[in-house]
Amino acid sequence: MAGRDKRPLGDLFGLTNFGVNLTRLAPGGESALLHGHSRQDEFVYVLEGNPTLVTESGETALAPGMCAGFPAGGQAHRLVNRTGADVVYLEIGDRTPDDAVTYPEDDLTATLDDAGRWVFTRKDGTPY
Repeated sequence: MAGRDKRPLGDLFGLTNFGVNLTRLAPGGESALLHGHSRQDEFVYVLEGNPTLVTESGETALAPGMCAGFPAGGQAHRLVNRTGADVVYLEIGDRTPDDAVTYPEDDLTATLDDAGRWVFTRKDGTPY
């Protein structure tokens, strides 16, 4: 994701049940492709800037101090930076095993392997 700088903070402390990332989106940057998790919850808290939250239901302007949560099995989502200044936010998610990610706008799926790494395939299961 061009324009995205993600720094894993939770890993520095050996956290294994959930992850915490400090993420910076440059102007024009996106947090991810529009996606949703099958088993993992996600939460974002905006520290700086004014990102746009994009979901399957529409768009919402966010500002510092605002947050958003995405329960497992819920709507696909992403953040985009359509402003001329950086956006900085905390991204928190659990690490429930056997998670799968769907990407409704793209021919892509992701599943966690036994080592905790993401494996990406096309929607028909063929590898990239």
